[in-house]
Amino acid sequence: MSTKTVEDDDEMMLFGLELSEKELYFIGTIVALWGALEYEIFGQTLLALNPNSIKELPKEMNNMQPSQVLELWKTHVVDNTAGKRGEVLNKQYQLISHYANFRHAIVHGMWDWSPNTPETINVSRVRKDTIQITHFTADDLKDFALELGKINFKVKYPGGTEDHTRAMVEKGSYMSRRFAAAMTGSPVADDLFPKI
Repeated sequence: MSTKTVEDDDEMMLFGLELSEKELYFIGTIVALWGALEYEIFGQTLLALNPNSIKELPKEMNNMQPSQVLELWKTHVVDNTAGKRGEVLNKQYQLISHYANFRHAIVHGMWDWSPNTPETINVSRVRKDTIQITHFTADDLKDFALELGKINFKVKYPGGTEDHTRAMVEKGSYMSRRFAAAMTGSPVADDLFPKI
């Protein structure tokens, strides 16, 4: 993808966010993990609904409104899963609902900082006629990314490592992107081993 435009010249000025590499790394990780979570929830909900055609899907699935798909997932997947696995999924639903506003702040907010507290990033956004400000440190972002990694795993494998092992066996052989890049000498290999 080329980002060059006709207006590009040698005296280009760029807007700087003044975010550290660590902050940017965890923001990107959070965005990617949340996207993976939405994808998994959509897929599980689609399997539970088992439509014969796209036309049979509820409108909430057609317009891809993640919060509405989350509610369908709760009704058709979480509430219909018994025992310990159901408890695990219900806990993840509660955590996803809790973390949604933090994710929305990260994705839809304007990032700023104060000279009095340069270690804290302030994220502002307008929601329902009010200005909401959420504060994050790099450690908050790291902790959020870690929580999302755990939530993703438990949504995909509510039976824990037993489910994960079964899925890997069914899938057959597997090679991670990191390993494939290292073995083939791909230039992306160094980037897949973060320095943070």
